[in-house]
Amino acid sequence: MLNSPLHNSETIIALATPSGIGAIGVIRLSGPDAISLVNEVFAGKDLSIQPTHTIHFGTIRDGNQILDEVLISLFIGPKSYTRESVVEISTHGSAFIIESIIKLLIRKGARPANPGEFTLRAFLNGQLDLSQAEAVADLIASNSQASHQVAMQQMRGGFSSELQYLRDQLINFASMIELELDFGEEDVEFANREDLKALIYQINRILHRLIQSFEQGNVMKNGVPVVIAGKPNVGKSTLLNALLNEERAIVSEIAGTTRDTVEDEMIIGGLRFRFIDTAGIRDTVDIIEAKGVERTHEKIKQAKLIIYLVDPEQNVEEIKTQITYLIELGIPFLTVVNKNDLVSAEFEAGLSVVSCQLSGEELLGDELSVVSSQLSDLIPQTSFLIPHASNPIIFISAKNKIGIEELKSSILEKVNLHKINTDDVLISNIRHLEALQKTEESLNRVLLNIDNPITSDFLASDIKQALYFLGEITGQVTTDDLLETIFSKFCIGK
Repeated sequence: MLNSPLHNSETIIALATPSGIGAIGVIRLSGPDAISLVNEVFAGKDLSIQPTHTIHFGTIRDGNQILDEVLISLFIGPKSYTRESVVEISTHGSAFIIESIIKLLIRKGARPANPGEFTLRAFLNGQLDLSQAEAVADLIASNSQASHQVAMQQMRGGFSSELQYLRDQLINFASMIELELDFGEEDVEFANREDLKALIYQINRILHRLIQSFEQGNVMKNGVPVVIAGKPNVGKSTLLNALLNEERAIVSEIAGTTRDTVEDEMIIGGLRFRFIDTAGIRDTVDIIEAKGVERTHEKIKQAKLIIYLVDPEQNVEEIKTQITYLIELGIPFLTVVNKNDLVSAEFEAGLSVVSCQLSGEELLGDELSVVSSQLSDLIPQTSFLIPHASNPIIFISAKNKIGIEELKSSILEKVNLHKINTDDVLISNIRHLEALQKTEESLNRVLLNIDNPITSDFLASDIKQALYFLGEITGQVTTDDLLETIFSKFCIGK
């Protein structure tokens, strides 16, 4: 069970900087005795009479032994991250010094902090709501401009403000319906049903926008999975190495060298991409290679973008068949021709014809026409990935690293990041997505029941359910198990 800092008097301590040798280390304490404990071992100014948000130079002493010269930062509650008194000790980055100071303060009465306990206290003390607290962890883990922007937007309360507006509107109607229940025998109606319907339609539009934003928010947080697919020996592994500018995948003239997927990441234009090199697509009697081909198809279906790599010596009809397969999947892709020095005029002309035929301008048959006409339904309207119809054919030489920068630009253009307004609220947390979906389901039941001869208590129950699920996101409704799950994923000193 988690202990609320509102109901205990423990002072916690932890290293707030990464473990290991560095220039400095920062030790953080939070709790009612944070200042007095540090003051007891600090040789310098009397910390108990110093104002908040000040820094003081001195030494930390264990008896007569000087452990280190330090800087002490004071944050007197409630003007601190946790809304408790917080002290941060900046020491030299020696692991021995840091360990000695922490052990000294534990002997004086501090307790080692649990993972995420500083942020947990900030949440329990009303400094952050739960969605903002989760955004703190996302901000620490962010490794691209895009993931940083999403985490900052949520941490600063954009998502919370939107949810609070929805809750306030629903609470008003819920109270009116509860009032009706108190006058049940008098058959009065305080909550106008048409106004309630209009409100739920409005809220559902907002919920739908938030739910649909998960696709964007998730890839901005976790990166865009990009599969490199094609026949064996067309240069997929060489292309992966060229994109990453390192020898990440084994390259061989022997077809079928890649038996399993090889993955690595890189940042392009502020967005993280997860490139996945796959086994070549072909029929094979080799059991191990066949397993690799099977995994290739699985990875292709999970991708947000596919780089379809072809060889100038491939049969154009075979390329047409494979592109048709990609179109049927409804996943955006780029057609990339490797070994550009081997491209013949005949091959280029044939590939251009195929590209035009499959772009929707001139189709090969009724079945493909249906696939193309339904493509807009397969790709969510809120998707920021551009579908196949706008594909240029890109010519490169992965071995000689020719055209690689142009390919990166095409990948970034395909993702269409500039059309994403990062000031908009974007959902990137699966827990939030599930809660929003459950909220929408509860409100849809309210809409269904309004037009049926149903008593007010059933309407009130469904509205309460919607409020419950919204409250789960922000922490207005929570359990110890939920908090344990969320904060156990944090680093110790945050």
